[in-house]
Amino acid sequence: MYSQPGKKECLHLIFCVVIRFRMVQCCLSKKEKSMGFYYYDYRAFWWMLPAILFSAYAQIKVQSTFNKYNKVRCMSGCTGAQAAQVVADYGGVRHLLIRRISGNLTDYYDPRSNTICLSQGVFASASVGAVGVAAHEAGHSIQTAESYLPNRIRTAIVPATQFASRLAFPIILVGLFLPIQYNFVVNIGIACFSIAVLFQIITLPVEFNASSRALAALGETGLLTKDELSAARRVLSAAARH
Repeated sequence: MYSQPGKKECLHLIFCVVIRFRMVQCCLSKKEKSMGFYYYDYRAFWWMLPAILFSAYAQIKVQSTFNKYNKVRCMSGCTGAQAAQVVADYGGVRHLLIRRISGNLTDYYDPRSNTICLSQGVFASASVGAVGVAAHEAGHSIQTAESYLPNRIRTAIVPATQFASRLAFPIILVGLFLPIQYNFVVNIGIACFSIAVLFQIITLPVEFNASSRALAALGETGLLTKDELSAARRVLSAAARH
């Protein structure tokens, strides 16, 4: 995917870990002491502030870089949808579907239906930024067509990762309201978030490989000039850091 889905999981994991280790046992009475309830040290917010600021910076960087090059029309006049098709054809992909979806930079490739989904600002735009993003998704389709091993591993573990990510926060919330004797429930929730974060880290090479394939195809097919390729590389690099 163009937009790295691990950002939210990483931020949530940091939040949960910090809160977990900044919990202080509240002993207002003998009864409460025996039950082991918690209260929270809100100074934990300052521990999370760097992660929040970094996350905000990454989001702004991606959006600003895309907006900059989304105003630069590529000389070939090729739209994002057309570029995705050309790059996919170049990589030997067959029976590919390309459709428009709502949202901003919500582009992704679905290997189950062999479909590239392009956001409104990418699908019909003939900008350098849009062509770069669309080509990146086409790079994922080439990975699938070639049975690229890291991509196959990623696709296989996606369902389990999504399941763990959805369960994590509810489990943590339940655990926070339980007595200290049941603090293992919070740890289970944090472990679920950790799985999601680890998934994003180990699959980063898949994203870099898709971008590499996209840029190579754009150059070989002549869809982008040398200068335009440099601009597209900046867009995809910003997305990778996101």
